[in-house]
Amino acid sequence: MSTTPPDDRRYSREHEWVQVDGSVAVIGITSFATDELGDIVYIELPEIGARLAQFASFGVVESVKAVSDLFAPVSGDVAEVNGDLRTSPELLNTDPFGTGWIAKVTLADPAEMDKLLDAAGYAELTAG
Repeated sequence: MSTTPPDDRRYSREHEWVQVDGSVAVIGITSFATDELGDIVYIELPEIGARLAQFASFGVVESVKAVSDLFAPVSGDVAEVNGDLRTSPELLNTDPFGTGWIAKVTLADPAEMDKLLDAAGYAELTAG
């Protein structure tokens, strides 16, 4: 199930997305990533209050095929995590750009967004 990435967010080369609303950044993984991973069975969420550094690992996602690190597309303090993923990690597969969001962080440096790809750039990256 590949879909065109939404153009209202930015993307890392490690297949995470970030959508910013004011000073809050919502982080998730892309449908390309979930397609590559297969059925996701577990996710290690960051702790609320943890400080994420751009492009540093902040958790783990486990699927029937592989275990992969999650990399923060932006720096910031974790304000909220998607607790629904603890009991329903399959939300990452079924709605990666919606109910499958992973964490909300208070954005530390908005200029970091310039280091990420737009939807067209990400689509080109994942096209082959």
